[in-house]
Amino acid sequence: MDLKTLTYIVVGLTFALYIGIAVWARAGSTKEFYVAGGGVHPIANGMATAADWMSAASFISMAGLISFMGYDGAVYLLGWTGGYVLLALCLAPYLRKFGKFTVPDFIGDRYYSQTARTVAVVCAILVSFTYVAGQMRGVGVVFSRFLEVDITTGVVIGMAVVFFYAVLGGMKGITYTQVAQYCVLIFAYMVPAFFISIMMTGHVLPQTGFGATLVDGSNTYLLDKLDTISRDLGFADYTDGVKSKIDVMAITCALMVGTAGLPHVIVRFFTVPKVRDARISAGWALLFISFLYTTAPAVAAFARVNMVDTINGSDGKGTEYAHAPEWIKNWEKTGLISHEDKNGDGRMFYSNDDRNEMKVDRDIIVLANPEIAKLPNWVIALVAAGGIAAALSTAAGLLLVISTSISHDLLKRNLMPNITDKQELRYARGAAAVAILVAGYLGINPPGFVAEVVAFAFGLAAASFFPAIIMGIFYKKMNKEGAISGMLAGMIFTIGYIVYFKGIVMTPMAANVPENWLFGISPEGIGSVGMVINFVIAYGVSLFTKPVPQEVQNIVESIRFPKGAGEAHDH
Repeated sequence: MDLKTLTYIVVGLTFALYIGIAVWARAGSTKEFYVAGGGVHPIANGMATAADWMSAASFISMAGLISFMGYDGAVYLLGWTGGYVLLALCLAPYLRKFGKFTVPDFIGDRYYSQTARTVAVVCAILVSFTYVAGQMRGVGVVFSRFLEVDITTGVVIGMAVVFFYAVLGGMKGITYTQVAQYCVLIFAYMVPAFFISIMMTGHVLPQTGFGATLVDGSNTYLLDKLDTISRDLGFADYTDGVKSKIDVMAITCALMVGTAGLPHVIVRFFTVPKVRDARISAGWALLFISFLYTTAPAVAAFARVNMVDTINGSDGKGTEYAHAPEWIKNWEKTGLISHEDKNGDGRMFYSNDDRNEMKVDRDIIVLANPEIAKLPNWVIALVAAGGIAAALSTAAGLLLVISTSISHDLLKRNLMPNITDKQELRYARGAAAVAILVAGYLGINPPGFVAEVVAFAFGLAAASFFPAIIMGIFYKKMNKEGAISGMLAGMIFTIGYIVYFKGIVMTPMAANVPENWLFGISPEGIGSVGMVINFVIAYGVSLFTKPVPQEVQNIVESIRFPKGAGEAHDH
């Protein structure tokens, strides 16, 4: 069976599974729509959290970043992993005890202010739309290659599927769909990794193959070969970074605290019955996440060696373009790989100097890896289904955050407090539908490659939500004036910096020069500076404004001891 037909079958079956689950788990109340009724088993919630958190950036783009950046790409691995641990240990149980199932709800009640709630709603929408743009871009990349449709058509198909199970099922439908999506994405990620590890190193586990010698008879360690290849082609050593330490620290910090402030992950801890279950599900999620994250460096290394060997040929002089491998011809149709014959010799060559004739998009590495390694078609089709599952699972969670921020936090808790449960559910579904349309537009016209766009979202979450949440839990004297001022200052600074360097102000050449960055910190890491600004402004303003009411301080004291059910509630 040819690859296109096989891919249609595999992807079609997964779509049928997701839609079937959505019909089975249709939400009948706002509680089911927002937090799945609060009755999800911790293991199932751990799987759903892992799928929600491991987006297209994790599945599609992270290994690509590591493959192209080497050591420097590890900041994404470290930041996202560390951030989840920070969220699970320091924030989730306390937020669960507080009993508010959205971040704006927590901020509005903790800081006893509708203005604070509204600012948090705006921040949540900005963060979620920035993040979902990366997911839709990932959907478009997968569809454009494996189903041989243009990116626009691919995004529209993805929108239709998400629309069905997110709008119909809400968090209840999304949760059980994400359990299925986790199984699909982790199987799709691990199977080709096992195959390629055995082929290249003789090790079944890619984690051990990553540090092993190659089976090509050279007795060379995989990483040693990568260092040699990188030097020969004009790149920095694969195991050595070129980024400044301050930028590495800033990006890692922004990704860590941004993860801890992501509203679509936080809400998952309200879908279990008790605070204890929230802790247990956090542990399960970390285990499920680790399978992919410990495999990604190996996938990146295998793909890098195979890609360079394929393009540059066994003699290192370049492969004749007329006899280019099929995977290059296939990906050229998507525009994500291109060849320019600079010297007219009819050969392809990949390097980091004047010899380079190939443009290769980072987002194709994981998806193209099975093709490069000449694995069976069913493995390639499986990877396509996994990439779509990763993107759609996170997109659904983000779209739910947007819809709940509008229907619950903005309308029910602020502008229209007298609407019924049924009316609120209708508004939530309408908001989700509009959000899907906006997300589709951003997927068709993305502001960057998947992981870069996602990094911006994490930076925005770090600069806005994290300080307000952490001080809301651990500093009972933080008042509403301080929290509002801090969120606005952090968000405005971070958005301004990103727009300045990635928008219309700086030329692309100048925008990527570290000497032009503040303190040498890239736009991907500037959220850490925005976070510091938020903390400083919030603390300073709180010193010179009215103290926090005693009853709010008592609430803060109570949530530091996360015992009891802590059931999510509206009032």
